[in-house]
Amino acid sequence: MSKPVRVRFAPSPTGPLHIGGVRTALFNYLFAKKYNGVFFLRIEDTDQNRFVPGAEQYIFEALDWLGIAPSETVGKNEKFGPYRQSERKAMYKQYANQLITSGNAYYAFDTAESLDIQRKQHEEQGKTFIYNWHNREKLDTSLVISKEETEKRIAAGEDFVIRFKTPVNETLHLHDIIRGDIQFETNLLDDKVLFKSDGMPTYHLANIVDDHLMETSHVIRGEEWLPSMPLHVLLYRSFGWEAPEFAHLPLILKPIGNGKLSKRDGDKLGFPVFPLEWKTEEGISSGYRENGFFPEAVINFLALLGWNDGTDKELFTLDELAEAFDLNRVHKSGAKFDPEKNKWFNHQYLQKQSNESLANSFSTILKDRGISTALDVTRIVSLIKERANFVAEFWEMSDFFFEAPTSYDEKASKNWKEDTPALMTQLIAVIKSIEDFSSLNTETIVKDWMTQNEIGMGKVMQPVRLSLVGALKGPHLFDIVELIGKEETIKRLEKAIATL
Repeated sequence: MSKPVRVRFAPSPTGPLHIGGVRTALFNYLFAKKYNGVFFLRIEDTDQNRFVPGAEQYIFEALDWLGIAPSETVGKNEKFGPYRQSERKAMYKQYANQLITSGNAYYAFDTAESLDIQRKQHEEQGKTFIYNWHNREKLDTSLVISKEETEKRIAAGEDFVIRFKTPVNETLHLHDIIRGDIQFETNLLDDKVLFKSDGMPTYHLANIVDDHLMETSHVIRGEEWLPSMPLHVLLYRSFGWEAPEFAHLPLILKPIGNGKLSKRDGDKLGFPVFPLEWKTEEGISSGYRENGFFPEAVINFLALLGWNDGTDKELFTLDELAEAFDLNRVHKSGAKFDPEKNKWFNHQYLQKQSNESLANSFSTILKDRGISTALDVTRIVSLIKERANFVAEFWEMSDFFFEAPTSYDEKASKNWKEDTPALMTQLIAVIKSIEDFSSLNTETIVKDWMTQNEIGMGKVMQPVRLSLVGALKGPHLFDIVELIGKEETIKRLEKAIATL
């Protein structure tokens, strides 16, 4: 890198942070970490009409939970502060004026009504109205009225905007790290509004000024900003500043059909699209955290949406991701979101957790259900976790350890034959005689009894599992027997004899 790496994530606090935004933050974080650079976060809240209370705090909490918190941001190492755009607004006017003075921008006094008339006239002729080089000197701008008249109208409090004066007849040859060389014709660009008469800059001006003042080396953002790239490069040029390098990330696509992943897709298919739960008067949008995902699993899954390291490796720690990360290996095309693969990653990370840690989480679930138990929860977790994607699934997979079945699976009950009660009664007698009730010893004694009496495995094992569990599910049968104990095993067998 020719200069120190400084990259930013610059969200607007207009609602919960979408998973696509999280991936943008992640790729910036990984890039900074790879090159021992700085990942900072700037809150872009110049559009106060769209500001949503709580959204800013949500962004910080989400990144903290995911383990990718910025090293500079609001209230933290504010080397180039403030890091909230609304607190920087006093500085933007001077830069807008600088562009006016250099002839790279102009005042426009057009009213919303007059612009609406222009649009309708163009539509009637089958054209699209674009405010740019071909009509800016025919509209109500400082390009066609005198400097004195312009100043007089501004002093009188007339509404105006400052627009960028896009160069004419120029082909821009730009480079994007992900997409390569791109050409833009300036004649096709519109003269974007940079500054409004209410004293607030638009995104384009504030973004460029802040990135320059905060010494941003690389702008890594979503591909929806690609059409803004020529304007931003031209703004850097107009100010006489060196532009950062650009990289535009591919979209995260719907699991089914075409288009960008939305909250509606998550609601319809039953998966979260936000890192944390988001509550509004309309209802609650679920989050990855509340759905039982491990933050490491979410990070690992998102990193591989649109990027890979060129191998078949799928499981990476955050440090491994940073070491392997390369913007040149980010795909140009969109990445389809796969909810099942998302769960697969969580399954992998659940298997990596210690049984003790998982038992602590499961104990909280048991407590919430009013279950008090003397059973070895850690051992139970070790028996069931292999088939689970989430800790929340533990109860359904192990409820029979804590509560005797009150009903029996109808389909499985077909394994209860005419001679089963007599066999279960004999088995109870065998069980009563066992002193060492460990899984291995109990299994050996029961199987010896079956062999000596020439009793088939299916005639005993399935009815016993049905008696203890209520269905033909669960871990190794004799592990269940050991954990619930001799007295409870006999009790459940006797109940099954009486019920079935």
